[in-house]
Amino acid sequence: MVNAGISGNGVLSQIAGPSALVRFDRDVLLQPRVTHVIVLEGINDLNRGTMSANPRDSVSAKDIIFGYQQLIARAHERGVVIFGATMTPMGNMNRPNTPAANAKRKAVNEWIRTSGAFDGVIDFDAVTRDPAQPDQFLPAYDSGDHLHPSDAGYKAMGESIDLTLFRRTPSPHTPR
Repeated sequence: MVNAGISGNGVLSQIAGPSALVRFDRDVLLQPRVTHVIVLEGINDLNRGTMSANPRDSVSAKDIIFGYQQLIARAHERGVVIFGATMTPMGNMNRPNTPAANAKRKAVNEWIRTSGAFDGVIDFDAVTRDPAQPDQFLPAYDSGDHLHPSDAGYKAMGESIDLTLFRRTPSPHTPR
């Protein structure tokens, strides 16, 4: 198992280093014996738009979905099983553009859950959200910044993954 996550990384946005689209082949697909990948990206693309008044800093749900489709196609070209992980809540952030960003997050998550484009779905949003306030983390799962999970949140996310997903053979879309 390899964790190729980068703090502040985005699907499209080059916030903290190269975007997932730029580094996906090098950091994931070209790793020896890779058979499966979980993609948990996009929240930083949305969060970037909440920090700026410049509309050019904002990405749409369609932009993120287009980025995911590129990652999926590249994984399938190499016969790699690719799972989409839903983005966790961000609704309690005190920034002016947060409601719009949260609406985009919901739209992207709905696409992840229903499109069938990924080989499977890991629903981290469902695991970490507060049922009484679904746009927010459960208090125990909020790190305090309302964007990142706490240690307990990450633990719950990890424990929610159905390990039988990894018994799936490499993607039938295009063999290696």
